[in-house]
Amino acid sequence: MARALVVYESMFGNAKLIAEAIARGLSIWRSTDVLEVGVAPDVLPSDLDLLVIGAPTHAFGLSRPGTRKAATQYQEQVLSSRRGMREWLAVVEQERIGVEAVAFDTGIRFAPGSAARVATLALRKLRFEVRYQPKSVDVVTAIGPLLDGEAERAEEWGRAIAEASFSRN
Repeated sequence: MARALVVYESMFGNAKLIAEAIARGLSIWRSTDVLEVGVAPDVLPSDLDLLVIGAPTHAFGLSRPGTRKAATQYQEQVLSSRRGMREWLAVVEQERIGVEAVAFDTGIRFAPGSAARVATLALRKLRFEVRYQPKSVDVVTAIGPLLDGEAERAEEWGRAIAEASFSRN
């Protein structure tokens, strides 16, 4: 059976909600696991055929230790406190070439920058097969909540990726 992994970084829970929604969409066509980036494996399983990664947009791209620390001024405890997507992408390895990958981010509509675009470049550099456009999901403010309907759109996006990927294999 086809297998997907959704890895997310989340400060206030918005990216986690979107990761879970995408996973619901993907799970119609494939077995799907969702992991917070701090516990994601550094070596991806050999049976993985789709990787979805997501993170909040911080300072025009992926978070850094300083931007994650700054997030604690809004909320003392943040979900992704161990490491961020940038650090994980610096160490992650795939056992086989050809794993499809796609990225998403959360952020304020019309704000500059995109964590998903930065992550997509990193995925290409790591030799993942990036066949889908990254997805940006809108939040009301830096700490959320998600705009109405964003989780439903994310689930539909996950379903569309699963169907496109499944039909190719």
